[in-house]
Amino acid sequence: MTFKIVLTDYEFPDLAPEREVLARAGFELTACQAKSEDALIAACAGADAVINQYAQLTPKVIGTLDRCRIISRYGIGLNTIDVPTATDLGIYIGNVPDGSLEEVSDHAIAMLLSLVRGLTKFDKAVKGGKWDYTVVKPLYRVRGRTLGLLSFGNIAQKVALKMAGFGVRIIAHDPYANAERARALGVELVDLETLCRQSDYLSIHVPLVAETHHIMSAPQFALMKPTAIVVNVARGPVIDEPALIAALQEGRLAGAGLDVFETEPVGARHPLLGMDNVVLSSHAAWYSEDSEYEIRTKTAQNVVDVLQGREPTYLANPAVRDIARGPVAAE
Repeated sequence: MTFKIVLTDYEFPDLAPEREVLARAGFELTACQAKSEDALIAACAGADAVINQYAQLTPKVIGTLDRCRIISRYGIGLNTIDVPTATDLGIYIGNVPDGSLEEVSDHAIAMLLSLVRGLTKFDKAVKGGKWDYTVVKPLYRVRGRTLGLLSFGNIAQKVALKMAGFGVRIIAHDPYANAERARALGVELVDLETLCRQSDYLSIHVPLVAETHHIMSAPQFALMKPTAIVVNVARGPVIDEPALIAALQEGRLAGAGLDVFETEPVGARHPLLGMDNVVLSSHAAWYSEDSEYEIRTKTAQNVVDVLQGREPTYLANPAVRDIARGPVAAE
């Protein structure tokens, strides 16, 4: 049986892991670099399955997927897919929520510690011929500080586990948090205002949905300590970027570590690029050779599962179960 499996867009140098998984099932992959709605509609016409990275699958695009049984997205976030439209049409949504938990949590901690210990300032000074510990003044001891977690999902829990050894008090805000799990990890659940007021370090891990867009904006930054550090390895638009920039420029926040931005890639004249109290990376917190292979193969396996008559291992829209599309006769 022949299926049309379309990859909307990708940033990888090759597609060997995906093709390997699909080939074992007797399937082939049609790879595209479609970005606009019209290009996506044309590329995905007649597709039985769609694999997606960054291209926006809007209601208009999804509405044309008359054969599609699954959209499988690389990684955790679903902000590129109009999930309600896909669900209403009986299309499974698959993702890979466990492919980079270690990497993202490590990255958040690395950004935080780099800022807490002034490593980028030290590095710049030493390479510039300046041997002087005062270039980073003032620094403060980590032990005894309060680490705030915005979200208490899998990645935030990894951060809590790893940071516990640094002797920090850990608090978290998440309306959907598992209170029993929080108690087991010694994490106190608080409201958003308390999180902002008490955090010396704030690590952000919320998904990008309507209720989290700009969840950190001017009112929240105004509550924070001027010595506080903010780290975001989630999605750029959960932070109101101009509000963050203003707080940093005006000394109302001490620093920020950002892997994600409201617009990606960051423009050459972006204000954040000139700040020495900011550590930046290129939406790469998820990456290691290990995680990349795991995410790519699991994304492809979601497609294989559905086209072979099973649910995807990583089903992101369980509400689709009662209305999921059955197979369409292949041509």
